[in-house]
Amino acid sequence: MTRNSKQAKPNLYLVGFMGTGKSAVGRAVAERLGYSFIDSDHAIEAKEGREIREIFDSDGEAAFREMEKSFVEKGHPRESCVVSCGGGLIAQPGLLARIRGFGPVVCLLASPETVYERIKGNKKRPLLNVDDPMARIRELLNEREPIYKRAGTEVLTDGRTISDIASHVVRIYRGEAQSWSKGS
Repeated sequence: MTRNSKQAKPNLYLVGFMGTGKSAVGRAVAERLGYSFIDSDHAIEAKEGREIREIFDSDGEAAFREMEKSFVEKGHPRESCVVSCGGGLIAQPGLLARIRGFGPVVCLLASPETVYERIKGNKKRPLLNVDDPMARIRELLNEREPIYKRAGTEVLTDGRTISDIASHVVRIYRGEAQSWSKGS
């Protein structure tokens, strides 16, 4: 992709379940593209001045989902960013279509076992602070799988390095960004 000041540089949105590598891969992709990196969960935490776990505990999941909607609508720049979206963000009605309007979407996927291995012991995952986190992972994946499957180009992250995944995502983005820019 040739870069000049007049050519649009649409955002890249990374979606998928928690533990699929959206933040780690997103940082690597942003570095390779020379873009800014934004994690929607971290942006919400910074704006609210508290962790997501605290938001869930005090305000509930519905309030957090409203904060995600606000982030999509007015909480981030519209170009030259790689945006890692929280795992449930696109499960909300209308939000997948909305981010698709801002740039290409890539969905990172991983098996329930890989997700569990990557996030076990992380107490900052309020949806998994349950007696049987593996069962909860499977339940949430089953609920969200249909929307993940239609979100965008899928990239499996099981057994792959961040560098390998990032290279794959950059190739996808470059191809889709050209098409996206022409179509918008």
